[in-house]
Amino acid sequence: MKILIAEDDRVSRRILETTLTGWGYETIVTEDGKAAWNALKGADAPELAVLDVMMPEIDGFELCRRVRESNDRIPPYIILLTGMSTKEDVVHGIKAGANDYLSKPFYREELKVRVEVGIQMVELHKSLSERVKELEVALAEVKQLRGLVPICSYCKNVRNDENFWQQVETYISSRTSAVFSHSICPECFEQIVRPELAKLRSEGDQAVKSECSHG
Repeated sequence: MKILIAEDDRVSRRILETTLTGWGYETIVTEDGKAAWNALKGADAPELAVLDVMMPEIDGFELCRRVRESNDRIPPYIILLTGMSTKEDVVHGIKAGANDYLSKPFYREELKVRVEVGIQMVELHKSLSERVKELEVALAEVKQLRGLVPICSYCKNVRNDENFWQQVETYISSRTSAVFSHSICPECFEQIVRPELAKLRSEGDQAVKSECSHG
């Protein structure tokens, strides 16, 4: 998991980098809000960010707002790192778009827990996003079979979008993941198959009688 660190204080920045790297995370370290914003806009942007509130160029609150207003991709999970501990400040950060917050000076184990929760949320979001894509594909396939479908009154072939006639199973198979297995319904068995079998049996009996009479 790649984690962005945005912290203008050199000591805090170094502690965060050392701690997160020691836990096995890849880190991207920035010193101000503008650099952090550029990192979050990149094609390979981190999925989790630890942002200091008070930074030059762009503060943490504004950075959260920009991230939430961007619809280019799945937004990162944001943990605000703040020395302001009043409830109003926390509410302000959450309203701006932060997912969680951590007070300075932070406790290492608390940071670890909050990062782990963030990773779980990122993975859940990614999983839900993939399911939505799968449902959209399935819905698109269903929509392809909706509407007026020209079918021959005699042979029951279907006319496709290129004005060619196809068997029904070929037409449906080319537009969905359906797989056909052929069988005979009871009505067709009684009306078509049984008479054909009786006819073949009768013809067979007549052939046997003919051979016997000639013998």
